[in-house]
Amino acid sequence: MELKQLIQSKPYMALVLLVAAIAVIFLIFGAGMYVGYHKARFSYQWGENYHKNFGGPRGGIFRDFGGKDLIDANGIAGRVIKVVPSTNSGQAATLIIKGRDNVEKIVLVKEDTVIRRFTETIKLGDLKVDNNIVAIGEPNDQGQIEAKFIRTMP
Repeated sequence: MELKQLIQSKPYMALVLLVAAIAVIFLIFGAGMYVGYHKARFSYQWGENYHKNFGGPRGGIFRDFGGKDLIDANGIAGRVIKVVPSTNSGQAATLIIKGRDNVEKIVLVKEDTVIRRFTETIKLGDLKVDNNIVAIGEPNDQGQIEAKFIRTMP
C-alpha cells in the first residue's frame, strides 16, 4: 500500500480525528484547570490579606470559611461605601464596595479604567457613596480588584 493510499484510507482518517478530539479535550481540561487555579489562588490571597484590607482576624478568614463557595475574583456588584481619590504619587484611586452577603471588597481605579453611567462615560469624581455599581477587572495578590470597567446602576 502506498503512502498516498494510506493517508486517504478511512481508518487513517478516523485515527486522525480521534487524536484531534483527544487534543481538544485536553485543551479544554487545561483551560478549566487554569481558571480554577486562579480562582482558588485569589480566594486564598483574599483571605490571607483580609486583616490588611478590612481589619479582620489576623489568621485570615479561611479557618471560618466553612466550605462555602469561592469568592468572585474578577468583579463585584454592590454599593459604594467609600471613595478614596488617587494620590500624586501615582497610587490608584480606591473604591470600597459592599457586595452580596455584606462582603466588602477594595476596587482599584486606574487612569485607564472605563466608568460608565448608561451610555455616558463619567469620571471617578462622579461616583458617590451609596451609588450602586458593577466593577469588572482582574484580582491582584492582595485580594483587591484592579478595575477595567465600572458601570453605575440605577
